[in-house]
Amino acid sequence: MTALDPDGLLAEQLLRLTRRVHRIQKRHLEHRDLGITPAQSRLLRTLAHYGSPPRMADLAERLEVVPRAVTTLVDGLEAAGKVRRVPDPANRRVIRIELTDDGHEALRELRAARRSAAEEILAPLADEQRAVLGGLLDTLVDGPDSGRDHHHTA
Repeated sequence: MTALDPDGLLAEQLLRLTRRVHRIQKRHLEHRDLGITPAQSRLLRTLAHYGSPPRMADLAERLEVVPRAVTTLVDGLEAAGKVRRVPDPANRRVIRIELTDDGHEALRELRAARRSAAEEILAPLADEQRAVLGGLLDTLVDGPDSGRDHHHTA
């Protein structure tokens, strides 16, 4: 890429940063030896956002995957003791997915691994640079018309 193609250079830098973030997060997760795949990690994080246990179809929609993929993820997490299937109290034919105590602990470990990875990536930046980067990332993630009334997550 040349200086004549700044958007192409930025796109390449974003892709390289994304790959680096994934590599570092993966290393931090492996170090904690949770035995959870990135897809399972995403499902656990998604489960944590629900006020009450969701249906598999809700998870598939939120994760933007086919229901069969959620079934496979839940099967693995259930075998590992991180989630359990529970009948819906209003309709016993409906199955909901809830985190177990081990699942909540795994989420704490996952968050700690993500924070450690973020700290490693952001280490070269001064506080002012981090603030500028945070604002730029908010704009890129949420769009230019979004408010600043949300929290940052690592």
